[in-house]
Amino acid sequence: MKRYAAEQLRNVAIVAHGGAGKTSLMEALLYVAGATERQGRVEDGNTVSDYDPEEIRRKMSIHAAIASAEWDGAKINFIDVPGYADFVGEVAGAVRAADGAIFVAAAQSGGVDVGFEVAWEYAVKESLARAVFINKMDKENADFFRVVDKLRARYGKVIAAAEIPIGSGATFHGVVDLIHLKAYTFFEGEKIDHPDGIPDDLTDVVQQYREQLIESAAEFNDELLEKYLSGEELTNEEIERGLHDGMSLGKVAPVLCGAATKDMGVRVLLDLIRSEFPKPGEHAPRHGADPRTEQEIVRQCKDEEPFSAQVFKTVSDPYVGKLTYFRVYSGLLKSDSSVLNVRTGHEERIGQLFMLRGKQQIPVTEIAAGDVGAVGKLAETRTSDTLADKAKPIRFDPIEFPQPMFTVAVSAKTKADEDKLGTALHRLEEENPTFSLRRDAETGQTLLTGVGEAQIDILVDRLKRFGAQVQTSTPRVPYRETVQAKVKAEGKHKKQTGGRGQFGDCWIELEPAERGAGFVFVDAVVGGAIPRQYIPAVKNGICEAMARGIIAGNPVVDVKATVYDGKFHDVDSSEAAFKIAGSLAFQNAATIAKPVLLEPVMKVSVTVPEAYMGDVMGDLNTRRGRVLGMERVEGADGSVRQRVNASIPQGELLSYAIELRSLTHGRGSYTAEFSHYEEAPQHVEQEVVKEAVKNGFSIHVEH
Repeated sequence: MKRYAAEQLRNVAIVAHGGAGKTSLMEALLYVAGATERQGRVEDGNTVSDYDPEEIRRKMSIHAAIASAEWDGAKINFIDVPGYADFVGEVAGAVRAADGAIFVAAAQSGGVDVGFEVAWEYAVKESLARAVFINKMDKENADFFRVVDKLRARYGKVIAAAEIPIGSGATFHGVVDLIHLKAYTFFEGEKIDHPDGIPDDLTDVVQQYREQLIESAAEFNDELLEKYLSGEELTNEEIERGLHDGMSLGKVAPVLCGAATKDMGVRVLLDLIRSEFPKPGEHAPRHGADPRTEQEIVRQCKDEEPFSAQVFKTVSDPYVGKLTYFRVYSGLLKSDSSVLNVRTGHEERIGQLFMLRGKQQIPVTEIAAGDVGAVGKLAETRTSDTLADKAKPIRFDPIEFPQPMFTVAVSAKTKADEDKLGTALHRLEEENPTFSLRRDAETGQTLLTGVGEAQIDILVDRLKRFGAQVQTSTPRVPYRETVQAKVKAEGKHKKQTGGRGQFGDCWIELEPAERGAGFVFVDAVVGGAIPRQYIPAVKNGICEAMARGIIAGNPVVDVKATVYDGKFHDVDSSEAAFKIAGSLAFQNAATIAKPVLLEPVMKVSVTVPEAYMGDVMGDLNTRRGRVLGMERVEGADGSVRQRVNASIPQGELLSYAIELRSLTHGRGSYTAEFSHYEEAPQHVEQEVVKEAVKNGFSIHVEH
């Protein structure tokens, strides 16, 4: 593939809600542009961008994929982005690498789907140029005008139809260009003049939507706005200029339509990308910070500038190895060179560079400013890292990935799997910033947290490809236990075996301590009832018994134990004997000290659109949530949400990610962090005790 200058490049993300036909549009764009010899189908599992075995099996995009095409003297790097909510992290990475985005909406959709909304907000944050392609106009129940009106109601004058369809469903065969007021029909993918001109029955509709288009085109150009408000007619050239300026600012998103699987409207979209979408670095240089001084610096999108790039995706494959996708913001990156990883401060050796077309890797010797590419086998580099010139480093802002919310416990099926699990999980964690991995010291479980169930399922399948068979389960809640009453009890250990015996006897007073105090131990023995060297053994015995639990095998906390009396034997007493005595004393005291279960309570922030507040608040009540406050939050795209701050028991949050997505149609999110422990209700305690007994816990408790 030949080298292109920055002004000849276009980096475009293709985004949509799942099922809108985004991957089919990608196939059509590549085929019409001559980049492929055939047009693949999602149903057949032979598309360029959905090449992963899981994508083929599930017939859905899971990973962002790059494929390039040449059109009218320009090279267009398309980034096909998953539309399913669990893979929103791929959207975040793709829009950082792109300069523009094509939003695909199905003509049958009744409004703005959540995948569309989420991608739109990311695009607004990155100030991307945007256009909308209403797809599947050839299918039954297609309604272009309903979709446009819904989009305009949601996003205002930003949305401007640049063409309207002639026919719909089986009768769809052309469009009316609202800028030039010309009708075209599609024939074998080509756009040709419509033999009958603009149909008479569309005259009023054309006038209505052209007026909206002119209004949007003039909105962000003072000269055109003044002319428009004075009642003067804008020329076609002025409308085009207004649209171009508005798109460049991310303030106008023209709407086109077509049928991707039949190549209808695809050439028009390619022309729009080529002529109207911004070139890399066209409007502003890339800002960053000098990691040595923290001073703000910029990089122009020019080959002669110091090299800088950012990683927007990492792929780990058990056969191919690690592949790093990056966008070059300035300078040249050459094969067989070295660059600085700004995060680690270490150099990375750059081997063979590649351009990508789906899974196809095309070797190149260099990647220029403004372009995207890939390199294999970087040692420490991960997604979001900045790569830069060693002598003139820069650090770009990290990509903002969504917080993972859904947690499962994972464990190896066999010992052989266990040996491979750690390495496999680490490689996947490097690849995907939207899931986290941690060992819970409280429960001893390995916890995997992702965006949703589907992502976790796919991560588990990917672990199998790395040779690690795992099973998932619901995470255990780290309950605690404590006591409510002050009691005294004896612990006596006496054993004769024919030789030297074992003897230890102690009395302790057990009482509640302040919440959060943990364990308080007091030595109140006087007169040598227990020799000093045995007191630590008593304490250790109590601690061991506390770790085993009283009610259901959970650690005991917030208690004060005072050892105040006891007996010993000159020959038979030992540290081991007094350790057992201390353990027995604690068990005997704890069982009559009104033990109770403590549950962890989380501080939770739930952010949802206002329309769902009633359902969300009702659900929080059923989870024993206590609302601490509410605040209004405005999104980057102008949407208004409510953030509810509440405290909720951790046990009530195990399935909350799934329920919240269901309640809000995927539009809600939440964060949670540990707050404190408090006494669990009786019905919760009974269930926990029942489960513990089922699993073999046997200490009898007297309430």
